[in-house]
Amino acid sequence: MSRPDLLERIAAAQADLARDHLVRRLRTVGAADGPWLTLDGRRLLSFASNDYLGLAQHPALREALTAAAAQWGVGATAAHLLGGHRAPHAELEAALAAWTGREKALLFSTGYMANLGVLDALLGEGDLCVQDRLNHACLIDGARLAGCELKRYPHADADGAARQLAGTADAAALLASDGVFSMDGDVAPLAALAALCKREGATLMVDDAHGLGVLGPDGAGSLAAAGLTQADAPVLMATLGKALGVAGAFVAGPAVLIDALAQFARTHVYTTATPPALAAATLRAVAIARAEGERRERLMRLIALFRDGARAHGLALLDSPTPIQPVLVGDSGAALAAAAALEAAGFYVPAIRPPTVPQGKARLRVTLSAAHAPSDVERLLDALAAVLKATSLAPAGRGSG
Repeated sequence: MSRPDLLERIAAAQADLARDHLVRRLRTVGAADGPWLTLDGRRLLSFASNDYLGLAQHPALREALTAAAAQWGVGATAAHLLGGHRAPHAELEAALAAWTGREKALLFSTGYMANLGVLDALLGEGDLCVQDRLNHACLIDGARLAGCELKRYPHADADGAARQLAGTADAAALLASDGVFSMDGDVAPLAALAALCKREGATLMVDDAHGLGVLGPDGAGSLAAAGLTQADAPVLMATLGKALGVAGAFVAGPAVLIDALAQFARTHVYTTATPPALAAATLRAVAIARAEGERRERLMRLIALFRDGARAHGLALLDSPTPIQPVLVGDSGAALAAAAALEAAGFYVPAIRPPTVPQGKARLRVTLSAAHAPSDVERLLDALAAVLKATSLAPAGRGSG
């Protein structure tokens, strides 16, 4: 009996993806100018970016990056614990903790690494992790890595979460949820989840990758918008490459948590620190995000414009108050065809298909940025309506308002 050939097996899996219109194609952006991208020689208006506040190309961030690179060089050269932790890192951690109302913060190279590190450090065999069914993949992977029992509840269903916690009073428990869900754009019922955790003695962890900078007073995120404090949600993770326009991630919370993560979060301990120049640019981004509330106000006006226009055009949207505005299509092939038609019309709105979203829930994931003009949004709405009508698609969502 011969062993299965691993390369043959993965090639067969790739062929299955192609048959089901699920192959993802890596495309190289030749140039970027605000919300405009150059792809395959064509200039396209992008509605696929997470640069919610339009900071990624801000002149002040460029200046901070280049000045810090001149002082500190390009790389940190070592892990944080082995000489890679430089002054810009420490300043950024303090600023992030203050912004989010936490005692301390700890930097990680990516959001994926942050969530893997936190869950692996906090949980182990015999523990329980309860998660929303639509949580980001890194939260699911983190629980699997930790070796704990993983239970998932129906999306945004606090009662479902309570049922999954029931009967496990003898197990240490962590309830983890996205703050803003990356593919649907809706906000978790955070107040209800916090009350549940308090009642059941569980710890609440929130991944606020898509909420930080966008929601809450001063853009402090979905927890701040819900009026929740460190005591309500002791573990907060957020990324620095979305609304802040840079790269990396952090975890913020009580000092006892952050000090322990510096010892036990393997994805922090055993990796080179992010470049100090990136930390300096991010520090400038935090200051701008907090001070320039008009960026959030402009973004919210664009969200309202898009949703009102979608209603007028008869487009069904999910119930999202955030920059993530998915237009459901259903079939993966049809979603690809719609994305291609939009690209032909001058817009970059990629199709999102399984396994990123559930079967039968393929979609066009429109994301809005403060860098867009109202006229950009209106043009996109006209193009969406024309494309969906021409392809005889009638996407159905949980409401169009």
